[in-house]
Amino acid sequence: MRTIPLRERKLDLIFVLFFISNAGFVTYIVDLEALAIPDTRHFSYPVWPPEPLVRLIHWYGNHYDPLLMARPPFWEATMWIDVLLFGPFYLLAIYAFLRGRDWIRVPALVWSGMMMSNVLIILMDEKYGVTPAPNYLFVVSLNLPWLLLPLAVIWRMRRDHPFTTVEPVAANEPVPAQASAR
Repeated sequence: MRTIPLRERKLDLIFVLFFISNAGFVTYIVDLEALAIPDTRHFSYPVWPPEPLVRLIHWYGNHYDPLLMARPPFWEATMWIDVLLFGPFYLLAIYAFLRGRDWIRVPALVWSGMMMSNVLIILMDEKYGVTPAPNYLFVVSLNLPWLLLPLAVIWRMRRDHPFTTVEPVAANEPVPAQASAR
């Protein structure tokens, strides 16, 4: 087996950039803000995330996403999932996609299913819940990457060895015992 170099897997850079933005902004800024500030009406600014980012998150929530400001228990649970499970996954996935490590396949499939489930549940609440989004289509459009990229990851991980290929054996080389048994 030979690892396919990243220069031959250019589309994987889209996944890497998505994982970087999720780890760097969504998980460890937006989600941590939600956990650090359980009540957006009465709070002091936490050490992390920085005050300007907290203000940006609250501005978005107050204008477009009341669910973000309401923070019901199910939504808080998705934030904990993101911080405790998805955050570490993103860091591993960045490494695995850059270096071409097949061991990320199963975690990537699990992440994809969990992410799509979380986002669909949140979007259902955004539409029909107690705090519906005033511009639902806008909120859906902002959340679309978290539905489409997991689908793309499922497609990308469809093979048992997504980052490797079998090296052809030269005509004058003996075939290893493992290869001939296949």
